[in-house]
Amino acid sequence: MAAYLQWRRFVFFDRETVREPSGPDGTGAKPFALPPGIAVCDSGRGSLVFGDILCGAGRCQIWFLPRSLQLSSFQAYKLRVTHLYQLKQHSILVSIGEDEEGINPLVKVWNLEKRDGGNPLCTRIFPAIPGNKPTVVSCLTVHENLNFMAIGFADGSVVLTKGDITRDRHSKTQILHEGSYPVTGLAFRQSGKTTHLFVVTTENIQSYMLSVKDYPHLELDTHGCGLRCSSLSDPSQDLQFIVAGNECVYLYQPDERGPCFAFEGQKLIVHWYRGYLIIVSKDRKTSPKSEFAGNEAQNSDKQVLNIYDLCNKFIAYSSIFDDIVDVLAEWGSLYVLTRDGKIHVLQEKDTQTKLEACKFMLFRKNLFEMAINLAKSHHLDSDGLSEIFRQYGDHLYNKGNHDGAIQQYIRTIGKLEPSYVIRKFLDAQRIHNLTAYLQMLHLQSLANADHTTLLLNCYTKLKDSSKLEEFIKTSESEVHFDVETAIKVLRQAGYYSHAVYLAEKHEHHEWYLKIQLEDIKNYQEALHYIGKLPFEQAESNMKRYGKILMHHVPKETTELLKILCTDYRPSGGNEGPGMLEGKKANSEEFIPVFANNSRELKAFLEHMTEVQADSPQGVYDTLLELRLQNWAHEQDEQIKEKLHNEALTLLKSGRFKTVFDKALVLCQMHNFKDGVLYLYEQGKLFQQIMHYHMQNEQYKKVIEVCELYGDQEACLWEQALSYFARKEENCKEYIAAVLKHIENKNLMPPLLVVQTLAHNSTATLSVIKDYLVNKLQKQSRQIEQDEQRIQKYREETTRIRLEIEELKTSPKIFQKTKCSICTSALELPSVHFLCGHSFHQHCFESYSESDSECPTCMPENRKVMDMIRAQEQKRDLHDQFQHQLKCSNDGFSVVADYFGRGVFNKLTLITDLPSGKTATTIEAGLQRELLIHTKRST
Repeated sequence: MAAYLQWRRFVFFDRETVREPSGPDGTGAKPFALPPGIAVCDSGRGSLVFGDILCGAGRCQIWFLPRSLQLSSFQAYKLRVTHLYQLKQHSILVSIGEDEEGINPLVKVWNLEKRDGGNPLCTRIFPAIPGNKPTVVSCLTVHENLNFMAIGFADGSVVLTKGDITRDRHSKTQILHEGSYPVTGLAFRQSGKTTHLFVVTTENIQSYMLSVKDYPHLELDTHGCGLRCSSLSDPSQDLQFIVAGNECVYLYQPDERGPCFAFEGQKLIVHWYRGYLIIVSKDRKTSPKSEFAGNEAQNSDKQVLNIYDLCNKFIAYSSIFDDIVDVLAEWGSLYVLTRDGKIHVLQEKDTQTKLEACKFMLFRKNLFEMAINLAKSHHLDSDGLSEIFRQYGDHLYNKGNHDGAIQQYIRTIGKLEPSYVIRKFLDAQRIHNLTAYLQMLHLQSLANADHTTLLLNCYTKLKDSSKLEEFIKTSESEVHFDVETAIKVLRQAGYYSHAVYLAEKHEHHEWYLKIQLEDIKNYQEALHYIGKLPFEQAESNMKRYGKILMHHVPKETTELLKILCTDYRPSGGNEGPGMLEGKKANSEEFIPVFANNSRELKAFLEHMTEVQADSPQGVYDTLLELRLQNWAHEQDEQIKEKLHNEALTLLKSGRFKTVFDKALVLCQMHNFKDGVLYLYEQGKLFQQIMHYHMQNEQYKKVIEVCELYGDQEACLWEQALSYFARKEENCKEYIAAVLKHIENKNLMPPLLVVQTLAHNSTATLSVIKDYLVNKLQKQSRQIEQDEQRIQKYREETTRIRLEIEELKTSPKIFQKTKCSICTSALELPSVHFLCGHSFHQHCFESYSESDSECPTCMPENRKVMDMIRAQEQKRDLHDQFQHQLKCSNDGFSVVADYFGRGVFNKLTLITDLPSGKTATTIEAGLQRELLIHTKRST
């Protein structure tokens, strides 16, 4: 009783009287009145359903009242309607009534969607009797799946109909319960596939399990209730069975009794509506009058209708009515029927209106918990709830209850700006509250980098290592903070081990290495970590930190680089599907890592050249430079010789063809003589080889160079002659060797030889005597051969002229007897040419390319014709040459082009000698012209 008096009262419903629609003249509508004699009622499927007990003219009606207030009815029984049950999910109405006095009441099942003569179709009729003895029906309930119907009787029995209740053939009726106390209430409860039936009498409450054979039952309590004082709640109260006694209201599960509420007063009607418990009870100011069947009151009795919210423990509405018949729920409202035929509607206010109505009172009295529960039960949106939590938190904060306040602020996360809360708890004394708030902010993944920084700073200020470790050591799927920010903060605060743990766990490789190398100075561990990374990341980090690692752990770093540049696989077993084959980096890119560590660099480069012959050119260039440096600075002769051989071997490996100039510069910088000469030889720079020996006055080497490469570059002998000619020393031996070769190869005109040696004061005539004699003898022999050739050409010309003349003046007799092709005897038809060759006609046609040319003479004739055409083309080139020379911007290139094509080669045709001139005179003139030309060219 005391608990009940503490419940808050609100007015969450608006009460109105249902009125008839306004008339056409606009006059005010009068209250709507039901027909007199209404005894029972129910609602569902968009209508209020009533049954009366009028028997005037032998008619007993069932009435339907839709929302338009247009009443309709049909005759269901002849005497009275005692019970109605309208299913909510089907257009099925079940009624119980009487057609005659003293006759058992009848149960009728109506299909409201089908018609029979304008009335609903009655699909089934059967008598309502538990056995052979007649008794009064006290209550009725039907399962929404149409498979169960239960009827309670005043003698304490319950009849259960199982199967399709709309048909006789598909259902079975049996007595489920027998007792000595009238049955006052029935209710089906469906939970999954389990069906229970609650049976309440005036003295006890029982539960039957209908999903099991034999229908086992359990007695839940030893007290009951009156008629219409029981109901079944909705899922918000876990489908509990509600029984209202005069002292308390009890709630029951199928297997036990639940909570009870001390609502005193004589209960008349109990209903459940949208989470509310509706109780109609006698006004305590009137004297109670009760019977088992509902305790009907006299017309003068006042009744109180209370609407309770059991979850939040407050009264949502309370009002006094005159003689309530029943309370129905339809169209989202409650309809209260009174004995005078009036209908009162209770319309629930919208959530916002209800909250605004009660918020001021609750907040003023600091009843925030009730406000929160009320808002939740009415499904207030998250924004509205967040505002209540904020005000509640502000209230607790102002009272100094910081722990309670932070709990309320935590409930605003996601709606309230975090800075609003953070500013309140920045005081060092409240840092633990701020930590709790920031933790929850991170758990909900709503924290930014600043929040992470602040939370970690809180941990470090509190020196709470356990909380810090718990925060950072969450699983990968539970990370609710910015990892990089956390690493920065931990590093700045000096928690290096925690920062390294985070960096390694979340694969922030750069931060891991930066902390290990710059803060912890653990170079070995950093190098080991790089060796576990995927190839691309290992490569980039070795480029970034290679110099530091090389300075502190040179051997280990070199070994890792060797692996990275040859056949890299992560050492920690982190190979993915694409790592079945090893990868290799560009070894040339890691050469800068070895700055100031030439020993390790040499080992790295030599390893690369051994295991990877196709290493980049930069590797070989650097290795050559390194070997040359070591050779140049070495003092020990044996080691120096070894280094000399290594450098020369590297040069001869054939890896410097594309960078010839670079290798040559390196050898010259370090004065590596053998390397320079080798590169000169490979580059066919024979003159440079000879000049090198000339500078070092190695005369024999000069001669050897000429002998080796003189055939490829003839000017070497000329340069050698000029070199020895300028020497004041006695070089007769070398000059003689050079002259001998010049004479054999006819490399220089004699006059030029004489002029060249004239500069040498030690070179006497005896040096070139043999050369000049041999040269003159050769020229004499050449003159004789030329005169013989001239004479032969003259004789041949004379003979040809005679033949031509003879062909012109005398007949040609063909006396050939054999074919010039097949050498067989000639037979007609045959072909003859003036040249004297004869052919079979078929041989001629098979081998000849032209009908007018002799196949035998044609090759020789073509050579002559080609020579003539070439001479004519050279004559025609003169005009073309002159034109190009005038139009070109670079005349020298034009002259060089024509010179290379042999245009300026003089073609001399020797025919008849001019009169008065002998062959000797002509030879002398040629010698003179040759000498003049030679002199000009020098």
